[in-house]
Amino acid sequence: MRRNRTSKAWLHKHLNDPFVRRANREGYRSRAAYKLMELDDKYRLIRPGMTVVDLGAAPGSWSQVVIERLEGRGRVIALDLLEMRPIPGVELIRGDFTEQAVLAQLEAKLGDMPVDLVICDMAPNISGVGVTDQARAMALAELSVEFALQWLKAGGSFVVKVFMGHGFDELVKRMRPEFDKVVIHKPKASRDRSSETYLLGMNRNKAQTV
Repeated sequence: MRRNRTSKAWLHKHLNDPFVRRANREGYRSRAAYKLMELDDKYRLIRPGMTVVDLGAAPGSWSQVVIERLEGRGRVIALDLLEMRPIPGVELIRGDFTEQAVLAQLEAKLGDMPVDLVICDMAPNISGVGVTDQARAMALAELSVEFALQWLKAGGSFVVKVFMGHGFDELVKRMRPEFDKVVIHKPKASRDRSSETYLLGMNRNKAQTV
């Protein structure tokens, strides 16, 4: 009974969330769209003509935002373990980013083309054990950092969701030498009670190594 009441309370709060209601009204697949919009409005991450990789893309709201802001000029490759309904103009890969075979599919699509922007909103399946969940989240973030550092062109940018806790400071230190500027930003659409925040690496200061 207690679990049922908790679930109903969560659902009620979720459905009355202003960002959820706005997403439903404006045709975005999740409230997360407004996180990326805020980041892009502030830091000017997305420009027409770019090649963008969206890691952990499902259900697709970040790819929706990117494809709109590319204005018909550019390329978006979206990857997720979960099935995602097609988005016109977005190339989809379904698979686990942590598996070498899936990463190889993504790299094959890129060929020898360096990337302008890598965005990553991945999160692990939650076990409820805080230490375990934090370790899994940081492992995904670290993998996305390594992918971005390998594939971003000089001047490219990177956005990754992270959770405050063990491993956070080390990840920031890993990124600082690689970008001209590293910013920590929690968008308004992130729930107050969540420890999630976003790390932005702007202006990759070395050429990609592919």
